[in-house]
Amino acid sequence: LVTDYDRDRRWVETVRIFLDDPGAAPKVIWSRNQQDRYRNPGMPVMKMLPNGRSVMHQSGDWIFLAGEGATPQGDRPFLDRFRIETGESERLFRAGEKGYESFAGLLSEDGSRFLTRYETPDSPPNLYIRTRGSEERRALTDFRDTTPQLRGIRQQLVTYKRRDGVQLSFTLMLPPNYKERERLPAILWAYPLEYTDADTAGQIGGSTQRYVQMRGASHLFLLLAGYAILNNATIPIVGDPETVNNTYIEQLVMGAEAAIDKAVEMGVADRNRFGVSGHSYGGFMTANLLAHTRLFRAGVARSGAYNRTLTPFGFQSERRTFWQARDTYIKMSPFTYADQIKDPLLLIHGEADNNPGTFPIQSERLYQAVRGNGGTVRLVMLPHESHGYLGKESVEHAIWEMLTWFDRYVKNGGAKSPSE
Repeated sequence: LVTDYDRDRRWVETVRIFLDDPGAAPKVIWSRNQQDRYRNPGMPVMKMLPNGRSVMHQSGDWIFLAGEGATPQGDRPFLDRFRIETGESERLFRAGEKGYESFAGLLSEDGSRFLTRYETPDSPPNLYIRTRGSEERRALTDFRDTTPQLRGIRQQLVTYKRRDGVQLSFTLMLPPNYKERERLPAILWAYPLEYTDADTAGQIGGSTQRYVQMRGASHLFLLLAGYAILNNATIPIVGDPETVNNTYIEQLVMGAEAAIDKAVEMGVADRNRFGVSGHSYGGFMTANLLAHTRLFRAGVARSGAYNRTLTPFGFQSERRTFWQARDTYIKMSPFTYADQIKDPLLLIHGEADNNPGTFPIQSERLYQAVRGNGGTVRLVMLPHESHGYLGKESVEHAIWEMLTWFDRYVKNGGAKSPSE
């Protein structure tokens, strides 16, 4: 099997090559939009050979496919067996609506026995033995809940539309002991992605049936301080792959406005106490939202890039160079609009960030620009850290910085005056 990616259309096609007949035309097995999660057939299950190489696991004419099983209600992982010769497919396993269960490995050559990883919002992931055709699962491990204080956290998949009709979603996460209809200070956490069409942009990803864990410098620690979190809010940038970023700012603002409006409509968030945060391209988003709107009381931008002239040969999904799309590069750079950043901005960056698009100079120069224009800004450089933060001291300090910043300017910041 060979997979080919068409960059112009973001289209992926998998074909069968006949090695025993070089003159035969390749046979198309799958062809779809690369971002269409609902039509993703899954990935072939592999096995390790004695020589250390990996090959597709075959049982006669069948191979096995495992995938996330995205649906409008959230992910429901699956295991299929697939006959390449005829295109025949048979489902061996699909996760139920309650809990989250994913394929972990085959235990028999024919796929009659396999391993799954099962978890719920209240119980940690454990491994189970499954038999094809049976609903029973036999426990192989018994890991216990080591963070019972997190079990009161509530998760809800929320869908809504932005004003141009594009479908959006976020996972609403509420702190333990939340009281119904109580309006909380809220944080929008997101990472913008580019799409070729509105249908794929509106597809749902993830699951609310998973066990809540907090790893590293996670923004989820804010839940324990009484914040609501609009987690992984979809902020799609939709358009032709060559020119999609021409309307980046406009679509970014529409997505943020729609998310805030929905949370306020639900009665869980206080419109006057909203913060925004993200990492890498999410940090870039954060600075842009503060530069072009007054929707948020404060923002925390982590390891982002803010001056696109410093990434002149393309970034993220931008294909044009600075010299081919000068106006777009300048318009997308929050550095250009540093004088418009009126709400407090915390910049966190690894001092040794070697990611080509997010060298530390990005945060250092935006800090100087905002400060020089009279804005409220703080710069935190984490020693020896790269694009992600690993050291215990760095992780704990980043969490403290985020919590302190949002407590000061969002939770306890007071209502904005009409002039603001």
